[in-house]
Parts: sequence; C-alpha cells; structure tokens
Amino acid sequence: MKARHIFLLTVMIIELILFFYCFIRKSNHVPAGYICGVLSLILFVCTGWLLLFPKVTPVETTGKYKIIREDSFYIDTSRLETYNDEGGYRELPVSFWYPDGYDEIQRCPLVVFSHGSFGVKESNETLYRELASHGYAVCSIDHTYQCFKTKLSNGRTIRVSGEFMKEIAADKPQDKPEQSLAHFEKWMEIRTGDINFVLDTIIEKVDEGNDELKAYNLIDTSRICVMGHSLGGSAALGVGRQRDDISAVISLEAPFLCDIKGVDKDGSFIFEQSEYPVPVLNIYSDASWEHLREWKQYEENARLLDMESEDIQNVHFSGIGHFSLTDLSLTSPFLTMIFDGGSPKDAPQATLKKLNEVCLAFLDKHL
Repeated sequence: MKARHIFLLTVMIIELILFFYCFIRKSNHVPAGYICGVLSLILFVCTGWLLLFPKVTPVETTGKYKIIREDSFYIDTSRLETYNDEGGYRELPVSFWYPDGYDEIQRCPLVVFSHGSFGVKESNETLYRELASHGYAVCSIDHTYQCFKTKLSNGRTIRVSGEFMKEIAADKPQDKPEQSLAHFEKWMEIRTGDINFVLDTIIEKVDEGNDELKAYNLIDTSRICVMGHSLGGSAALGVGRQRDDISAVISLEAPFLCDIKGVDKDGSFIFEQSEYPVPVLNIYSDASWEHLREWKQYEENARLLDMESEDIQNVHFSGIGHFSLTDLSLTSPFLTMIFDGGSPKDAPQATLKKLNEVCLAFLDKHL
C-alpha cells in the first residue's frame, strides 16, 4: 500500500472518531458540537473521495490525429430485454472514438470493444483514444444490465442487474462445472448477441451512407477487430468464430467460453476442437497467467500457449492484476489495488502505455 493511501486512511479514521465523539458524548449535544460532527463527516467524505479518485495524469496519445467522440443508442427490435420483465426491446448505448481529419477515401479499420462484468463502455478509453489517434475507429458498447451504470436514450439510468450479480457470485467452474456452463451459455448468448447486433447495425449504416454520425463516413467494414476485457473478451473470442468478416480478435484476460460445448463425466469442460479461424492476441496479468493450465475454463487458452505464431500471440504483463488492464487503474488506483489484491509493480500510466503499444502493433499487422 502506498504512503498516500496509508496517510488518507489514517486521516479518515481520525475524522470518523471525531464524528462519533461529537455525537456520543452528551456534553457535546450543543450547536457547536453538532457543527463539529457535521464538519467531520464532510471531511470524511471528501478525504474518501480523494482516496478513491485522486487527480491523475492521463496517458497522452502518440498518433498524429486528434480524437472525436460521438455517442448513439442502438435498439435491437429482435430481442426483448433479458434482465427485466417489462417487455421492452434491448437497448445498447454505444460510443465512437475516431480520428479527426482522417482521409475518408482511405477509411478507418473498425474496432468494437466489449467491457468486462460490471464495467462501462469507457473502461478502456485510454486504449480507444490511442488507437483513434493512429487512424482506427473504435466503438465501445454498454452492455445494459451487465455494466455498472448506463443511461438509455430516454434519460433513464440503468444499474447492474442484481440477478446478474448473483450469477457472477455463484459461479464456481472448478467445483460446479455444469452450473457454470449454464451461466456461460446465458452470458455469451447475451454478449455475442449484443456485439453481432452492433456490428450489423454499423455495417448497415455505413453501406447505406447514413450521416447520423460522422464516424459512419470513415469506417472500413472490410477490416474489423473485436476486442474485450474479461467477460467481454470471452464474447469477442466467440464472435471471432461466429462471423466470417472478422479480421482479428484481441482478448484482455478472458477464457474461450463460447468454445465450451459440454461437461464430461470427470467434470472437465469439452471444448471446440477446430483451430481458431482468425489472428488472436491474448493478454494476461498475474491474475490468471500461472493458472492457465490449472483452471478448467482456460483449457483452450493453455492450448494456444503452445501454438505461438504471428497469428496466435500470448502476452503476459507481469506484476499487475486483472483490473490493471483497464482504466480503473488510472482513475482509482486504490480500488484497483483492492480488487486485484495488491499494488501493481508499475505505475498505471506505464502499464496502459504498454497495453497500447502491444495492441496497436497487433492491429497494424493484421488490419
């Protein structure tokens, strides 16, 4: 734990003690005592905010282009919302990051990103901006009810589904593979359905010359990468098998959940046996790297470790945890440390720069 974290936690403890002291002691039940208690509570909240969300230096882009962001909402009229019983169609907020002043004749390769469980579409904005500065158009999806919070087109704020949270908490692939397989199938049907719908919508709008967003005039739909973190990475790997218009896949620490076809009598997962059809980059942190040959759901990942080539790449970021592969490490180092179970070896900026470099090199080669 960093000295800054220790200092702020100590201050918060002192402020909390002062708050209770002001209200517990009867002699303090006077206007001055109440004022002291309220002020100590305000200071506690402010210090907590500084601890969780310190002022950070963003990672500068290295490409020659400035970046434009555009937001939109896609409504899939072929699917009802899974996590409510109101009967409405599934709505997905999406955001685009793309280069300003890019040559429309040349067009931009398209990268579609899927966040992890409880994430948001801005979860890897540092990476999106870096790619956009080098001539890529990035579309990131809010997977409604599977993300921490999102706002729909009618202004309604949707938070993560309690049902989904219970499913995640109950998931134990090593002990209850049949139950996990049911979860995997449900999550992947939703996630791949979202990604496929977004891809189909973008392709349709590009083909028809839709000018609702400027991004549609820049996208080259013959060069597509799907990318994701954690659960989103698993969905991206699944879409790479499902479609024949995908040029590459990047997975940030995720198992091949869509490749699991069943559970055998010994409780092991049965995986798809055919070779993965497109170039794939798998990036891992310490959270899974040492367990790839142990955890049942990562059997396909372990197999690809022995098939390293130009089209199959596996990269290990040593000294960091799972959430350090996202911008949470930048916006809240303290929460990242808590979720990852320890402090990262390198500063968040250094890790995110490395992530940018590895992903950009892979995309430049294959797109």
